[in-house]
Amino acid sequence: MKTSEIRDLIDFISTTGLNEVNIETKELKLHVKREPDQKVFKSTPVMAPTVAAAPAATAPVAQAAVAPVSAPRVEAAPVATGKNTIDIKSPMIGTFYRSANPESPSFVSVGDKVSKGQTVCIIEAMKLFNEIESEVSGTIVKVMVENSSPVEYDQVLFVVEPD
Repeated sequence: MKTSEIRDLIDFISTTGLNEVNIETKELKLHVKREPDQKVFKSTPVMAPTVAAAPAATAPVAQAAVAPVSAPRVEAAPVATGKNTIDIKSPMIGTFYRSANPESPSFVSVGDKVSKGQTVCIIEAMKLFNEIESEVSGTIVKVMVENSSPVEYDQVLFVVEPD
């Protein structure tokens, strides 16, 4: 295969949207693979209302430090209702998905009962899809992240009221 033919093949792949092609003949073995287009996320500060006697003011929410970890962290945190709740936090940096694919229903929604070990979401990191499991049984009180949004390490994903 000539260089010009290889270039033509690469141009063809880029125009058709194919991500991978394998060609094998007696004289040549060719494997062409390209990475799909990367999504670029623009980060904007997250604003949360503060509780005050005067008209409500807004303050930026602080983000946690970045560090790798392999298991979801779950910690207790009181919420405004006075009930005990537990936060399911992100164990890694990545992209948060509420379902296995766009056509599937969400793993969990507000009001759903979850059991320990049940998958609650997926976080994509470096082209790997990591299932995040609940470490507590209870009821989902709040979903803190929008679908397909980037998440940081230790960011709260769900608020759960334990059984």
